Amino acid sequence: MTRFDRRDGVYLAAAALGIGGVVIAGDAYALRIASLVGIYAIAAIGYQLVFGRLGLLSLAQGAFFGLGAYASALLTVSAGLPVPVGLAAAVVVPALAAAVIALPIARLESHYVALATLGLAQLALLAATNLEFTGGANGIYGVPPIVTNSITIGPLDVGSVTIAALVVPGGWVTLISVWFGVLAALLVARAVTRGDRSAVLATLDNAPHAAAALGLNGTTARLVLFAVAGGLGGLAGGLQAHGLGVVSPAVVGFEVMVTILAIAVIGGRGSPVGAVLGAALLIPLPEVFRFLEGSYLIAYGVVLLAAIILMPRGLDGWLRDWFPRRAPAVPAPRQSTSKRPGKPLVVQGLVKRFGGLTAVDGVSFSVPAGTVVGLIGANGSGKTTTLNLISGLERPDAGQIRLGGEPLFERPAHHRRELGLARSFQHPEFPTGLFVLEVAAVAAKDRAVAMAALGRVGLADRATSLVSALGAAELRRLDLARALAAEPGALILDEPAAGLTAEERAALAVLLRDLATAGLAVLVVDHGMDFLLPLSDRIVCLEAGKVIASGPPETVRQNPAVIAAYLGSGAAA
Repeated sequence: MTRFDRRDGVYLAAAALGIGGVVIAGDAYALRIASLVGIYAIAAIGYQLVFGRLGLLSLAQGAFFGLGAYASALLTVSAGLPVPVGLAAAVVVPALAAAVIALPIARLESHYVALATLGLAQLALLAATNLEFTGGANGIYGVPPIVTNSITIGPLDVGSVTIAALVVPGGWVTLISVWFGVLAALLVARAVTRGDRSAVLATLDNAPHAAAALGLNGTTARLVLFAVAGGLGGLAGGLQAHGLGVVSPAVVGFEVMVTILAIAVIGGRGSPVGAVLGAALLIPLPEVFRFLEGSYLIAYGVVLLAAIILMPRGLDGWLRDWFPRRAPAVPAPRQSTSKRPGKPLVVQGLVKRFGGLTAVDGVSFSVPAGTVVGLIGANGSGKTTTLNLISGLERPDAGQIRLGGEPLFERPAHHRRELGLARSFQHPEFPTGLFVLEVAAVAAKDRAVAMAALGRVGLADRATSLVSALGAAELRRLDLARALAAEPGALILDEPAAGLTAEERAALAVLLRDLATAGLAVLVVDHGMDFLLPLSDRIVCLEAGKVIASGPPETVRQNPAVIAAYLGSGAAA
């Protein structure tokens, strides 16, 4: 998306109403709460990039919040630098720290990210508590406010009319500065997720294997989003330091991280504008329950739990039902002018072991450009593992893989995509919140090329449908369209005809034959011999990870070893 949609407008209107209430109230305490809402909204907007977009449960956002607070406080108090310089450091220092942290963490998955970042957050707390230059447990006092005194604007002469001078108290200047920071954070978040970047991030999060095969570099995306999230978290911490006038180890405490996480969940995972509304709801809530005295935290917890149970997708998910996303504009289909020529695929002596099990044992075969090669074998014979080795999802223990003469052994999956290799999957992965056109465009140079790929598989009329509305057979065709949109020189397909009707299988066979005629090297794994044998120029049969037969389809079909291991005694009749 390149613009705010209707759902975002609802969030901003709700937040504006809340701030409007503060304007009416106008007392210093209300101003401070409103500023605190904006501060935590900035931190949560940044956190949505990592937690919501990348799907990583990082527990370091609170540490970046505290790092920004300490960076700005030290520069303005100890070094005597101006507040704008301190706030700039509050952004840059945590952003750099987050980028450095992202380099090793980018290789981790699932709960390992949470454990690693939790450890880093605890190190930050220990450093803040024990280092001398941070003030230790006492912290740093006397942090200057954004403005020391009130600001006088005017008088202004507008034509023949003179507008009297306006005196803006310091608390209002702080509030305005914070909410300009919220606006800046929203614009930054939108900039790094605009257009097809949103679909790329959704694919990295929800379809990691497909993302790797499509050439999407998750390490780069994590590095960029971690850095932006760290910078926004640091900005929030710096603003709080200058708003309160003191920085203590509490700013790197786990309570800050829990608050940011709760805001992100209540606002709706992945929604920066939802984070603003989440902060507007959660930050003032303890004050609303203060009349309960010692029980106010219990009431706060009950409300928070009820919100999570009643709105498991957050406010964003709830409002998505009322204000669905607009379907993308559909461009005229266009074949790329830089179409990649077909490239031969050669596999030599491929070996892969999993512990004491040898899944692939010395497999060798070739797929010349302009041909279709079928790979058959019983379940567990090593077919999918072989495809994973070719596409880079698994690393071989020995052997060679060449595409158009280029060695692939040491190249990661996204480099293989750049060289012209594409694949489909036995169990396709898709981000269900995307439209069909967006899914196909992830691998294409532009959406017009993606539309051409959809047209080739018969899904052009479904371009504006959500992926969640597609049936199983349509999802298989979308998986193939996504691979074709990458304009490959060689195509490997894992059971592309599974679940298709006889008519759909016949149409798929015609398409694959046309692709081979156009010069592509096509490698197909499938269990349907009625589909694969007439289609293929050659057949390779695996048994227990080894090639037991290779040659023209009829020759392999009559091979006694193939009949015994896979086809059965009735196959030769």
